[in-house]
Amino acid sequence: MTKWTATDLPDMSGRTVVITGASGGIGLVTARELARVGAQVILTVRNVAKGEEAAATIPGRTEVRELDVSDLASVRRFAAGWTGPIDVLINNAGIMNVPLTRTADGFDAQTATNYFGPFALTNLLLPHITDRVVSVASQLHRLGKTRLDDLTGQNRPYKDMDAYYDSKLNLVLFSTELQRRLTASGSTVRSIIAHPGIAATNLVSHTLSGRLMFGTLSFLLNDAEHGALPSLFAATQDIPGNSYVGPSGPGSVKGHPKIRKPAAAGLDTDTARELWTLTAELTGTGPQRPTAA
Repeated sequence: MTKWTATDLPDMSGRTVVITGASGGIGLVTARELARVGAQVILTVRNVAKGEEAAATIPGRTEVRELDVSDLASVRRFAAGWTGPIDVLINNAGIMNVPLTRTADGFDAQTATNYFGPFALTNLLLPHITDRVVSVASQLHRLGKTRLDDLTGQNRPYKDMDAYYDSKLNLVLFSTELQRRLTASGSTVRSIIAHPGIAATNLVSHTLSGRLMFGTLSFLLNDAEHGALPSLFAATQDIPGNSYVGPSGPGSVKGHPKIRKPAAAGLDTDTARELWTLTAELTGTGPQRPTAA
């Protein structure tokens, strides 16, 4: 397992995988590798033209569909237009360290993209999902706080990195609570968390600190090819629900996929339940019990 690579992927013929944020970076590598081994891969993207350019570089069966996970109206349109089974949903789309902008739903863009959107999309698509949901988190969730009294951040000063940390912790809590609800409902669908370590992608390279880090510490970082390995492992291997898959190296920054443990805060069942209830109310999605597969 410590040396697992994309060459170890199983045959995915006949399986359908939906990947959010698949037009570049880790999402594109994930899409390419799954299509290479036979999966039908749906690349969901905000910019369809960019998505089609990306899909043209991928041999295999692909389809591009418009989806902006930061916009609940777009999430609902995508889910309403979906028919047929989804074997694997990979909640990959994410943004990091951006100035404050508010979405049409009143959420800051980072929280909307990294947490509220994946929550809503997963719950709306859950009746179609037959195998698993993979949510791409971050080791930086360990620095986050779940602010149950102010999930939308309307009542406190906005701090770009705090918003990122918090959104990724909330995503971990969502994923673990989803698994508890799936198990309670008798579903065989699994909820799994992956994280890429620190990968040299556009997620952070748009910032000055990110460019400096890539320039001076590049030997410590994963490239997109290796950053995608935990997602690929989580999407295809026979591992338990609630597995947390990240790089095997020190600090889980770089290396081959390995099952590790999230922060204790990400395993807090009481917080996860309350977070689920509040998020379901804010997004208008999220049944108390998901449909069993």
